[in-house]
Amino acid sequence: MDLPVMPPVKPMLAKSVAKIPPGMHYEAKWDGFRAIVFRDGDEVELGSRTTKPLTRYFPELVAALKERLPERCVLDGEIVIAREGRLDFDALTERIHPADSRVRMLAEKTPSSFVAFDLLALADQSLLDVPLADRRALLVMALSGVTAPVHVAPATTDIEVARQWFEQYEGAGLDGVIAKPLALRYLQDERAMFKVKHERTADVVVAGYRLHKSGPVVGSLLLGLYDDGGALQHVGVSAAFSMARRAELVEELEPLRMDDVTGHPWAAWAEESAHETARLPGAPSRWSGKKDLSWVPLRPERVCEVAYDHMENGARFRHTARFRRWRPDRTPQSCTYAQLEEPVRYDLAEIFAPQA
Repeated sequence: MDLPVMPPVKPMLAKSVAKIPPGMHYEAKWDGFRAIVFRDGDEVELGSRTTKPLTRYFPELVAALKERLPERCVLDGEIVIAREGRLDFDALTERIHPADSRVRMLAEKTPSSFVAFDLLALADQSLLDVPLADRRALLVMALSGVTAPVHVAPATTDIEVARQWFEQYEGAGLDGVIAKPLALRYLQDERAMFKVKHERTADVVVAGYRLHKSGPVVGSLLLGLYDDGGALQHVGVSAAFSMARRAELVEELEPLRMDDVTGHPWAAWAEESAHETARLPGAPSRWSGKKDLSWVPLRPERVCEVAYDHMENGARFRHTARFRRWRPDRTPQSCTYAQLEEPVRYDLAEIFAPQA
């Protein structure tokens, strides 16, 4: 491979802002695996956000990119999987598997797509120092007429359209809007763009905590919600605390600490088969590797309010929830899935319809 922009490339990043800024280039924020695609003739490589290769996990996408992309190019975009008209991040994570046979089976069962939103090189020219507006024009031209599973991300400079996307596209599994200055050069690993994500709040049960890697202080609170059957389901964690606050939390939660997990709603957490029928902390994961997933059980009697952006398949917080305050006025039994706001469904196909 001999391209004007060679791997590894660290993608340009975005910083969070509360409102969509005016006077910029706008795109939807895709919920998938960020990927830099390098194509040089028959050679195709997929680099992750951390620059680790993703190529072997998406053989069907590599074949499609080889058929549909210009002979020599470097693209920034997102690998996604769509099921039933919306993005499915769980199906995407299943693709990262050490067994080649399973990777190829899933490539047929849950094929992936690539959404391109930036062009870093074309033919023998590096575009890293070219303004975004010009890179976008070249991207649209280079991928003119491209067909699924390769897509060009819809974009606009109309802030009202961006606001409409922010409200509608969440129903298809997207999680906000990205705003990019029109004159922006491609700045690797710098937070030079802006992202606006949905934020909601929920009251959740604190049913345990994990210790911080630095010592005997709280690393993350384990959060739960009651389902329709009255079972407490593990829905995520809250982990952004100062070191001083982590130490305070150990003392605050000490009266609720259980000597062992016996009698706790998540007592079966260490049994792999138990995870097939319930959401429990410490589920086996290829992402956790040899990480210590043990935790300190607490009597599920304390409620806190957390902020979150959206739910993954309606079952858990997609990202780490943000602690807001304790809620002594709420009973644990009142913390159910019923309180969660569900976005109006929106067919993912409608997002790509203008390209047809």
